[in-house]
Amino acid sequence: MRKLLFLACLVQMAITSVANAAGPYGNIHVGNWTGGAFTNDSNGAFSHCGATASYGNGVILVVGQNVSNSWLLGFASPAFHLNKGASVPIDVTFDGQTQARLFATATSGIMATAILPPNVAHAFQKASLMVAVSGGTVLNFNLTSTGPLLAVLAQCVRTVKAGGIKSAGEFTVPKVVAAKAETPSAKSARTGTQTGTGFVVSASGHIVTNHHVIDGCIGDIKGNLTGEAAATLRVVNSDEFNDLALLQGPAESFKAHVRIRDRAMHSGDSVVAIGYLYHGLLTSDFTVTTGIVSSLSGMLNDTRFLQISAAVQPGNSGGPLFDTSGDVVGVVSGKLDALKIARYTGSIPENINFAIKTGALRDFLDNSVVAYETAAPGTELKTADIAGSARAYTLLISCKASEPAETARR
Repeated sequence: MRKLLFLACLVQMAITSVANAAGPYGNIHVGNWTGGAFTNDSNGAFSHCGATASYGNGVILVVGQNVSNSWLLGFASPAFHLNKGASVPIDVTFDGQTQARLFATATSGIMATAILPPNVAHAFQKASLMVAVSGGTVLNFNLTSTGPLLAVLAQCVRTVKAGGIKSAGEFTVPKVVAAKAETPSAKSARTGTQTGTGFVVSASGHIVTNHHVIDGCIGDIKGNLTGEAAATLRVVNSDEFNDLALLQGPAESFKAHVRIRDRAMHSGDSVVAIGYLYHGLLTSDFTVTTGIVSSLSGMLNDTRFLQISAAVQPGNSGGPLFDTSGDVVGVVSGKLDALKIARYTGSIPENINFAIKTGALRDFLDNSVVAYETAAPGTELKTADIAGSARAYTLLISCKASEPAETARR
């Protein structure tokens, strides 16, 4: 422990471009991250706010923001043998999706730091897992509390830049400012029921849907199978970038869960989409549509998505997309906004819909530590049989929403 504490001090000093730094002043405690504000020892000027976290792989990760508002990421370990001043290329991948190459500088024999470009800092803030590769060494980091941490570090820098190092105190997660009181009539005019679809992915009652299905929910999120009472669901994880959310309900309420296809789909493969579209206007049961995989990428060649011809309407969001064996091959995410495209092109596109591929889904579930089941394509089933099986694990997701989403992805 003493060795780790000593190393943490070295890390905090090395994060600034100046050889010697003093601090921490004030305190930062966010999850397993600790730190504060630091000054340049040679002139006493404020240099940066930073925090460190120790990992079981023997590496201490450090994150900081300097007086120029640049974000810094450092890796330190007594096992490193670096040449001070040398450039160290590090490839980082966030949640199996966003990739970047950093060119870190060895600030000592045991640590290398890099300035993060804005897009990489944003990906770091949103990610739950980072994989770093350098010189053939692969390191995994669970990024717990990094979103709140970056907010606290920015708060620290703003405070100390404005009031000097004497203003450094207990830096905490910024509180959400409460909305002003509204009259009952004004409040009711801005709330409504928001619905979508979800499906059970584990024997523990884990449920997948879209992030935008639960975004803006007020109070309880409900989920119910057709003809059964609604259960209250809790949010386990959410990924706005990939538009995925993980909920959990009482495991005893669900007698079955999906299997996720372990093979890639091909253009022209048949698919079945199931969801509770236009709930309250049409049937209270789910609706089944069929089609094919039209393309292996989405808008602007986004390879996270499949383009499908199976009809998708508001309410389908978050629903399962099946292959002809009844295994999940995607999460329905929405349709192309025909009116917007018509304004640009002069023609109305027809039946262009999208689903999130299982690669992104499985990465999301792996990062959330969910035990799901996979399967190779098997016997081809009738659509009616696929729909019959889906009754046991396809749910209507609903909640009261502050501003019912008017989104093209539904």
